[in-house]
Amino acid sequence: MTGPTNTSDEATWTRWRSVADLYHAYFTGLILSTVTRRGTADAAEFMFRIFRRQQQERFLPGLVKLGLSGLPPAVAAAQYHYLSNWIGGVSVEYMYESDRKAWIRYPPPRWIWRGTAICGVPGEVSRAMLRGWHANNGVSLGNPRMGFVCTKQSVDGQDGLEGYYCEYDHDLDIDQRLVFARHLEAPLFDPAKAPALPVDSWPKARLEKAYRNYAMEYVRTAAPVAVQLFGPVDAGYLLHLTGKLIGMQYFDEVSAGFGLQRGDARAFAEFLGVLFAAQDDIVEISKSEGQFEIRQQSWKLMDGVADNNAACARALQGLVEGLAAGCGRNIPIAMTPARGGALPFIWSVG
Repeated sequence: MTGPTNTSDEATWTRWRSVADLYHAYFTGLILSTVTRRGTADAAEFMFRIFRRQQQERFLPGLVKLGLSGLPPAVAAAQYHYLSNWIGGVSVEYMYESDRKAWIRYPPPRWIWRGTAICGVPGEVSRAMLRGWHANNGVSLGNPRMGFVCTKQSVDGQDGLEGYYCEYDHDLDIDQRLVFARHLEAPLFDPAKAPALPVDSWPKARLEKAYRNYAMEYVRTAAPVAVQLFGPVDAGYLLHLTGKLIGMQYFDEVSAGFGLQRGDARAFAEFLGVLFAAQDDIVEISKSEGQFEIRQQSWKLMDGVADNNAACARALQGLVEGLAAGCGRNIPIAMTPARGGALPFIWSVG
């Protein structure tokens, strides 16, 4: 793997990683907000729909992108989870047992439930994730004999989330595509036997951008799913509240990655410009009579999302409001979209 070409590249990659941390925290926070505000059943259904949508959109194209499409189904599915999660910075293990049985394991600490968040995640929510994605890989591959056997769940107090893809000798009913076998345990992980990305097609810059996009993709999926499931009013409340809470909690961490610090409206306008640039958004910044105006021309996060709704922007609005509160006390912030909630978004700071 080639190293960074200059300090400018390193600074860019540090900003991308800060953005990844922010959106990672937002996604985890959104699930917890749903658990605490709407209950376990709604949170589990939300989780199922998020991961089923991602599975349907990303699994088959991902197999091609990662060079796995020619492998046996169980092996391809397990290697997909290993490589795609490794790119996103997730601690993950892969163990081949046979062409019809391959393991994946997510050892502690769990990426998705960072820090103390894991204490607030019901087992039903974790199971919904497996139902949404892992249980459907056989269907997507046109192989009704393949399912996933889960042997451990971290949120249930076990030492990781683990299980194996198995190709049976018979077609599986829907409720057989995900089963639990808590009496079994994954074999030990040998890094030397794990799959690896081809260095030539995955240089450092591509890996760093993929790392950022991995975290952002969860929010890109979750926001419209929330609107479809809960309706724009209730979803908008959850998206905005979560954004504000996460923004307040994470300003210091994100700003450190940007090489910035707390301050007044001017400091926050500078921070916001760096944030949007690190998200690949196009903005124009102007100042008039002590107030800063940031004209956001693009929102790459939601580009191409067919069911994007104006309520999805409540997530971004909440994040920015929370970040402003973290930057300094009483920094006025307002966002005005175009008609119908469309771009450009006009942000007033100060």
